[in-house]
Amino acid sequence: MTQIKFPKLFSPLDLGFTQLKNRAVMGSMHTGLEETKNGFDKMAAYYEERARGGVGLIVTGGISPNFAGRVAPFSAQLSFFWQVKNHQKITDAVHKAGGKIALQILHAGRYAFHPLSVAPSSIKAPISPFKPWALSGWGVKKTIRDFVNCASLAQKSGYDGVEVMGSEGYLINEFLVSKTNKRKDEWGGDYSQRMRFAVEIVKQIREKVGPKFIIIFRLSMIDLIENGSNWDEVVQLAKAIEAAGATIINTGIGWHEARIPTIATMVPRGAFTSVTHKLKKEIKIPLITTNRINTPEVAEKILSQGDSDMVSMARPFLADPEFMNKAQLGIENEINTCIGCNQACLDHIFAQKIASCLVNPRACNETELKYLPTSKKIKIAVVGAGPAGLSFSIVAAQRGHEVHLFDMNSEIGGQLNLAKKVPGKEEFYESIRYFSKMIQKYNVNLKLNHKITSHEIIESQYDKIIMAVGVKPRTPNIEGINHAKVISYYDLLNGKKQIESGASVAIIGAGGIGFDVAEFLTEKDHSLSLDQNEFAKHWGIDFTVESRGGVTGVKRNIHPPIRKVYLLQRNESKMGERLGKTTGWIHRAMLKDKQVEMLNGVTYEKIDDQGLHISHQSKRQILNVNYIVTCAGQESNRELYSELQNSNQHFKSNTILIGGADVASELDAKRAIDQGARLAATIELS
Repeated sequence: MTQIKFPKLFSPLDLGFTQLKNRAVMGSMHTGLEETKNGFDKMAAYYEERARGGVGLIVTGGISPNFAGRVAPFSAQLSFFWQVKNHQKITDAVHKAGGKIALQILHAGRYAFHPLSVAPSSIKAPISPFKPWALSGWGVKKTIRDFVNCASLAQKSGYDGVEVMGSEGYLINEFLVSKTNKRKDEWGGDYSQRMRFAVEIVKQIREKVGPKFIIIFRLSMIDLIENGSNWDEVVQLAKAIEAAGATIINTGIGWHEARIPTIATMVPRGAFTSVTHKLKKEIKIPLITTNRINTPEVAEKILSQGDSDMVSMARPFLADPEFMNKAQLGIENEINTCIGCNQACLDHIFAQKIASCLVNPRACNETELKYLPTSKKIKIAVVGAGPAGLSFSIVAAQRGHEVHLFDMNSEIGGQLNLAKKVPGKEEFYESIRYFSKMIQKYNVNLKLNHKITSHEIIESQYDKIIMAVGVKPRTPNIEGINHAKVISYYDLLNGKKQIESGASVAIIGAGGIGFDVAEFLTEKDHSLSLDQNEFAKHWGIDFTVESRGGVTGVKRNIHPPIRKVYLLQRNESKMGERLGKTTGWIHRAMLKDKQVEMLNGVTYEKIDDQGLHISHQSKRQILNVNYIVTCAGQESNRELYSELQNSNQHFKSNTILIGGADVASELDAKRAIDQGARLAATIELS
């Protein structure tokens, strides 16, 4: 018998009335499929693929128990028996695939994005434009009944259990904390009364559903807000929830309004598991830990050191539905690792789009984006081994086509090799590792250090030519742009040029690349994402939770920058306006911490020995800097494409641009990988 490489992760968990086959939970994640046309059919396919991939227990995206609790006016709700039939599509598909699934009951409280939102008290959230209505005493009891009704309907729908969302600053969490609960009745006052709402929900759900139904309570173990819960209150609630009949307690980290990153890529892997470890000795029921756990190695370590009984991974199952199967087979190097970027998952949800995944465009698109075997094998040349070329190559080869991948550099990855050098973006190393493994697995003919010519392409008689040659930095039209002080972002990040510590630098261009370069230049010794203690010190986190909320009174320890940096942009818009919705604030905060001067509405006059001459707010000034780094956009590489277009009709009609070679605006790995995969999924001989 083959020895399992991750024994703790793959040990079953006996819950008494049922057994989970391993210790992995696919955590709750709203996808947008909940509200879309044919959404239940799409969700059935989405969850079925993850169940087939071997995860022990799936938790759905949040479903409201009543209208007031909806996250937005048209968000999902389960309150009526006629809705059961649709949910049975999901549970039937998951059970057929050998999995188990729980429905998350989420009441948004004051985070609801509509004017009928309710909360313990009428206190507006900083992340919502709507001031909530304070629930009456009758309204509180009615809301508890709605939670119970929703759980009962979930049971009738075939779910194996429910997760009661009691963290992240949603309604239940709002009752727990004095900051948001100013009530004078039986549901407010001291902590024993403020926690009654949560305890009654769990108690009454258990009474309704009986003993053989999983009830998970997601408990906020570190609020990361001023005047949040302290550790004694966390323990008191956990024990009360256990006594009320919960089967499992899950971990919640931070309120959504907290200004501390908790799941983005710059957060260290498994950063918050010590909090769960502290609670584990206080309760008898199983405990789940969560946040930035994205590899089986990390999961196994967490379980082995006794931090929890289970690990929750949400986005890693977007990135690779076969995560658990691959880990169990010992081929974990084939896992498509979640890089924590948020670009296609959370950012999509905030933009009212269907969620997906930057590294796996099939996520939430299972019914439309299918990688089916080709009916006729064709010979394809792919020029450029950046994100678009890699994505196309592995999907086309997986389908059975003969793929030849060329790149003039000595390694694959293209612009990903620049991104991985930026502090907090080290996860891109994992993406390059994955693509490299898939190239081997699907027998892509890779030729590095090879600058292919149009003559070679024509001579080799390829059926299709995919131009994924990416971009080149655009040189801005500024007097003195060829001065010795000037360096392109490309030369800086790939190591061709260096800037010594202590130097002063002006960055021309404040898009995503400009922000990356600023973080690269202001980093002290190493990335915070690789050092949990330094991460905690920088953001003022108390992992012991002895401080109320895990932050009150904790002094942030910010290292001074090693270079003086100016970040400049021409237009008058907010700096970093086009950065990700869920991560842009982190990048802005980091640069503010590093004393980066950010100037918008800048006119560039000239560059000379004195430095960079600019006009800002109608005043001329000279930035007396040692270096100027240009991040002023990109241009598509199309020389080879143009040569083929001018050769003959076959190559004119069978040469296709993708990635940066197609659209060069702002570097966009999400678009490039998606475009490559979609083209490869359908390409045939025309």
